[in-house]
Amino acid sequence: MTSPSNEQEPHSGAAYRWYHKYAAVLFAIFCFELGVFLLVFPWLDSWERNYFATWRPELQRVWMNAYFRGAISGLGLVNIFIAFLEILRLRRFASP
Repeated sequence: MTSPSNEQEPHSGAAYRWYHKYAAVLFAIFCFELGVFLLVFPWLDSWERNYFATWRPELQRVWMNAYFRGAISGLGLVNIFIAFLEILRLRRFASP
């Protein structure tokens, strides 16, 4: 039987390195930029003239549908929300 003083205590806090912090910041920036792109691009004129719009002619009606464009913009809002959550989670790197 071992005494409680001989047992090793589990590490209470994770040891973060510089590359963990760097990756978290880059992920937040990436999510924000992707979100802004997905939010704005479906409503620009170039949406109708890109490769995917002319890829399959039978999908043209779906591609030009306002509901489909709104769904893509909704994904952009989700990405922006994830970026803000990641910015708030950067506090985990702060020392207690």
